[in-house]
Amino acid sequence: MGMVFAVGVGGGLGALARYFIAGAIQSAATVFPWGIFVVNISGGLLMGLIVEASALKLNLSPDLRAFLTVGILGGYTTFSTFSLDSVLLLQKGQYAQAAFYVIGSVVLSILALIAGLWIVRAAYG
Repeated sequence: MGMVFAVGVGGGLGALARYFIAGAIQSAATVFPWGIFVVNISGGLLMGLIVEASALKLNLSPDLRAFLTVGILGGYTTFSTFSLDSVLLLQKGQYAQAAFYVIGSVVLSILALIAGLWIVRAAYG
């Protein structure tokens, strides 16, 4: 139960961080979504720092590692986990799977969003 609590609390904190950071950046930006752009990039950087530091130097408990990565960074941006999974595939030499994962995730997620918009508009439009 400790792991579930760690992920839940971390997720809430990460979501709040995303809300405030992206909002602060976006309020000063143009129409380009700079807020989420910065959140996604900073989340990838933080994921890399945490994962590599915990592998090479830090001795994090499974609960603390889940709190930081799945919880905080997962709430902050799932793009960081997507980036980590992509790099792990590349490091294993699974280039075709990595390409499919990256292209498929982006394209199919956009198409799924369009489908969701279309379904609701057809039902209520």
